[in-house]
Amino acid sequence: MKTLRFCLTLVLLLLPVVAIAQQDNSNKPPAASAAAQTEDISGMYTFLREGEFVQVTVEDGNQVSGFVSRYGEAGTDKGTFLDQFFSKASLNDKHLTFTTRPIHGVWFEFDGTVERGPGKTPHDEGYRVLKGTLRQISEESNQKQSAKLRQVTLKSFPQDLDEDQQKKP
Repeated sequence: MKTLRFCLTLVLLLLPVVAIAQQDNSNKPPAASAAAQTEDISGMYTFLREGEFVQVTVEDGNQVSGFVSRYGEAGTDKGTFLDQFFSKASLNDKHLTFTTRPIHGVWFEFDGTVERGPGKTPHDEGYRVLKGTLRQISEESNQKQSAKLRQVTLKSFPQDLDEDQQKKP
């Protein structure tokens, strides 16, 4: 009986402490909410020519993966659609970098920022843009490399409307 009375007293004494701790935590955003506050830049962006694009996927806050989908330009791959996956990529705040794996001696390096574009909503083209320097590196058969630098603005593709929004007139 003494053990039961002791346990009841202990529970009654700890209840206010638990209530205060819950109130303190209710004012703090959960970790998931903090991550949600960081704008998700995942999606497709235009690339150099009509029909080409970059797919960027951000997971767990800053883990970046993706690929460039483009038309081949040389000999055997001319006009063929090529997917060049990122070999490395990073996102720090709004600074994005990626390097693709080489295909037929050609790869790309991007170094730039993620910005809000002219689109008014995520359902508009260019809601987000990737602005920066794109380096196209080509390796010749004699192991000599040449690089072409250009300033680019890659616009986000419109995001699909969900079913509820599509039904509205």
